[in-house]
Amino acid sequence: MVAEVDREGCIECGLCASVCPEVFRMGDDGPAEVYVDTVPESSESSAVEAQEGCPVSVIKVEE
Repeated sequence: MVAEVDREGCIECGLCASVCPEVFRMGDDGPAEVYVDTVPESSESSAVEAQEGCPVSVIKVEE
């Protein structure tokens, strides 16, 4: 499973980083970013939760 963030559309709310810090973090320049190549199996459900909770729908998590 992989995740990605459309950083241009990110409003920097921090929800993804708080829900799934194993995959997402707030970038030094503001918008959230993915910092792992593959979502760890133990974090898949929280990564999907971050995707579903994103208020601007800029997160994509897929196989």
